Amino acid sequence: MTITGKALAIVGTLLMAPAPALAFSVGDSWDWQLTEPANLDRSVQVIDLHPDLVSPGDLAALKTKGIGTICYVSVGTLERTSPDRAAFPQEVVGKTYGDWPDEKFLDIRRLDILLPLMTARFESCKKMGFDAIEPDNMDVHDNDSGFPVTAKHTIAYVRLLAATARGMDLKIGQKNVPDLTEDLVDAFDFAIAESCYQDRSCKSYVAYVEAGKPVFDAEYTDRPIHFSKACEIGRKYGISMILKDRDLTAPALWCPEEN
Repeated sequence: MTITGKALAIVGTLLMAPAPALAFSVGDSWDWQLTEPANLDRSVQVIDLHPDLVSPGDLAALKTKGIGTICYVSVGTLERTSPDRAAFPQEVVGKTYGDWPDEKFLDIRRLDILLPLMTARFESCKKMGFDAIEPDNMDVHDNDSGFPVTAKHTIAYVRLLAATARGMDLKIGQKNVPDLTEDLVDAFDFAIAESCYQDRSCKSYVAYVEAGKPVFDAEYTDRPIHFSKACEIGRKYGISMILKDRDLTAPALWCPEEN
């Protein structure tokens, strides 16, 4: 079983929920920090954070500065250090994620199991004071997960997650999967890309900008890059671009403002 009739009825209601009225706009500057220690002294409009790095007080202080906050949640993998790890039955836990040995893929076809668990994670973000969700690891279908997951499964799963977030008055972004943009842009409020310049995929997110929704991109220092040229591409497509280390610690480099 993948989803019950009752769950479908709930999802139908959520899909009708309007997008939260938060001022995430095309061209907003941003930062992204997932590894401690966090540095919240940032002159940006949006900051994406791992919830373990901050307190509700930190988020309230950012809000008073007019900074929107995004809560990191892995929706496609289970991390070894996740406090709710015991709630995930072994039947939905698959192979180890090669690049991240502390994470294992989830069987995202099992909506009956995963949707309530992710809803609880979103609720925790909301309770802390976050404005939006970064649903990481949406690309299970592109990896050797141990499950026969397809792009159609990904689309179904993450669209339900988008509806769930909106039902909580949270914004939510498409994370990577540039090949699925056309299937997701109507359901999400922004996009977060990694290395779109280095991978030549920035154009794949233009539908968001055309819809008046921001695209946030991080290029990485562990790969060859001419960052000034990356910034030119970012400006061309309306993408907010930063340069970060792979672990997403505090140091960052932003594109210069246009004269």
